[in-house]
Amino acid sequence: MTLSQVHRQLSVAAFARMRAGGTRILANAATGNWRLLLLTAVLVLLVPSPAQAYVGPGAGFALAGSFFAVFAAVFSAVLMILTWPVRLVSRALFRRRAPARSRVKRVVILGLDGLDHGLTTQFLAEGKLPHLAALRDQGCFKALGSTLPPISPVAWSSFQTGVNPGKHNIFDFLTPDLRTYEPKLSSVEIRPPRRSLRLGKYVLPLGKADVRLLRKSKPFWSILSEYGIFNCIIRVPITFPPEKLRGVQLSAMCVPDLRGTQGMFSHYTTRRLREDEKTGGEVHVVVRTGNTIRAELIGPQHPFRADLGALKVPFAITIKERQHAVVKLNGAKHELRKDVYTDWVQVPFRVAPGITVHGVCKFLLLNTEPDLELYVTPINIDPEKPAMAVGYPAVYPIYLAKRQGPYATLGLAEDTWGLNEHVLGDEHFLQQCLDTDRERESMFFDGLDKVQRGVCVCVFDGTDRMQHMFWRYLDDKHPARPAEVPSRYRNTIEDLYRRMDDLVGRTMAKCQDKDTLLMVISDHGFNTFRRGIDLNRWLEENGYLKVADDRRHKEHLAGVDWSQTRAFAIGLTGIFLNIKDKYAQGIVTPGDEADRLREEIAQRLKTLIDPENGTQAIKRVYQAPKVYRGPYKDHAPDLIVGYERGYRVSWEAAIGKTTRDVFHSNTKAWSGDHCVDPSVVPGVLFCDRPVESENPRLMDLGPTVLDLFGVPVPDYMDGQALVVGEPADRSPEMKKTIPTQVA
Repeated sequence: MTLSQVHRQLSVAAFARMRAGGTRILANAATGNWRLLLLTAVLVLLVPSPAQAYVGPGAGFALAGSFFAVFAAVFSAVLMILTWPVRLVSRALFRRRAPARSRVKRVVILGLDGLDHGLTTQFLAEGKLPHLAALRDQGCFKALGSTLPPISPVAWSSFQTGVNPGKHNIFDFLTPDLRTYEPKLSSVEIRPPRRSLRLGKYVLPLGKADVRLLRKSKPFWSILSEYGIFNCIIRVPITFPPEKLRGVQLSAMCVPDLRGTQGMFSHYTTRRLREDEKTGGEVHVVVRTGNTIRAELIGPQHPFRADLGALKVPFAITIKERQHAVVKLNGAKHELRKDVYTDWVQVPFRVAPGITVHGVCKFLLLNTEPDLELYVTPINIDPEKPAMAVGYPAVYPIYLAKRQGPYATLGLAEDTWGLNEHVLGDEHFLQQCLDTDRERESMFFDGLDKVQRGVCVCVFDGTDRMQHMFWRYLDDKHPARPAEVPSRYRNTIEDLYRRMDDLVGRTMAKCQDKDTLLMVISDHGFNTFRRGIDLNRWLEENGYLKVADDRRHKEHLAGVDWSQTRAFAIGLTGIFLNIKDKYAQGIVTPGDEADRLREEIAQRLKTLIDPENGTQAIKRVYQAPKVYRGPYKDHAPDLIVGYERGYRVSWEAAIGKTTRDVFHSNTKAWSGDHCVDPSVVPGVLFCDRPVESENPRLMDLGPTVLDLFGVPVPDYMDGQALVVGEPADRSPEMKKTIPTQVA
């Protein structure tokens, strides 16, 4: 980052605004599945022989099984046969010719979200990263400039498009609604169908929901697609909803769970909760009768009948012994062992006869005595039977599920909020990260095997999530660090870097031919997050914001008096001016008044001193009109705060609360961060060829890939193609450091 996730607290709030649209999507999916089932049945009768589909030239993504997969394969094959003369003529007339001056046949980019340049340099010097050292010696290792601000949605959008945020329109996880001031996701918008048909209590949508990716500009793989170059794009943030390309894509950040949130976990307990107890997620107090507990999994809202509320699936838990239970769901039994996740369990939410919406989740037994404590992951969209598009083509997520079994589709798959709120322990969160990485590895190496020509990009975000949550064990001055660090977690981050080094080694083993170029990159680095700054409280104290005292702790700026407020903060790095004719209750005149106000706040804010230690908390304050270029720069926060090391916006200010203190100690497990000044957290660039350009930036990588394939770099791109040297012959000593087998 990813995702440095504003995480559950921010994204759940934002996605609440999208649930109505999400319900309509499920309605469309449900009715579509019904029609598809009928059509498929006919086709299966007409075409009884088994089928396999192959996606892309020489890619060989074999597919077999499931009615949908067979239907898609047969239909695609018939359509291709029937239309091949038209397509052949069309390509000859309109497709751009594949470049003749390409220097590579394949480019592989392994993204390790949040891998820090400083820590990487330290571990390299200590001899702990032998494969990355071999890659450095073979080609290069450089600091990689991130974006302003250096957070995942912004950074990965610039990586894809080669432009600054003023041209791709992503400035944070959240942006305020111009009418209500409430936060909404900056990258995705879901609009329900315009028309619907009411039949008694049922409301049926007429048409499809409109799911829009708000990231603008064009990813470099879309440009490569225009030249006939194949792309395999796996879990790169800000690729939802998926876009058409020549190749395959699996979406990542901002893919919702089946309920339309960014990750609503469930916590079932027989314990009576205190009135003031906050555990995060959704808590269900259940009753134990003998050794049995009955409960329900909560799914999406009923797509056709709002009066019925959420769809539900009942399940029963039978406690066998102190650390052992069995859960029975949909007629199947699943063993529960204390502190051990189940495999993915498929959950069918029945809408009507013949209409079902499918999800997957995992169960984790936390305790049986004295009280039952059960954690259930957010219910992910089932990749084998997706309720909405999570990849392109639609058959690709299904192919992966058929090949490796169910997997996480949620954009923010690792449940940081479950750990923050003490429902999960360190060991539970760590296991989630490891399991997710294993799923990603299977996808990535399958792509490497199948794509011998073109581009293969895969992002692993466990590096980001684990540094967010385990930095307190690395920083001996962190407020959340326990007096005695558990021995098994003392080197968690070092172990993480060693695992990623092993992944790099196995990737290098797949990229040894001279016609393949390998890059290992990160979108930003990391640092400690000890103190949070309530920007809204600072704005209030300095006369820029007015908040009703009895509504001070309300979320989403609900307590703000807009008639007396000139500036407000929401999200991770931004301050917005309440500009007239832009916001519904704006009072600041655009032009000279707004310019003077930006300058005034920037000058005063950068002198902010932390009274606890006397240090400066903010490195720089940037004015959006001066640092961004492009048609969307007016969508940016007016001011972007570049924090010093150790500081970040407070948890409260990020979701639009106003407290009584400017500074807050961060005592949450989320103890590392990168929402600071970009100069504090550069990313990394490793390449198996020398890169001669000085000061490479993340936005330079897209133009570099285009240039390597001989494709002209569009004039609108802000990034510059890096000067990449020729591959060097590998010495026998260097080859010894690269594994010959992929585990």
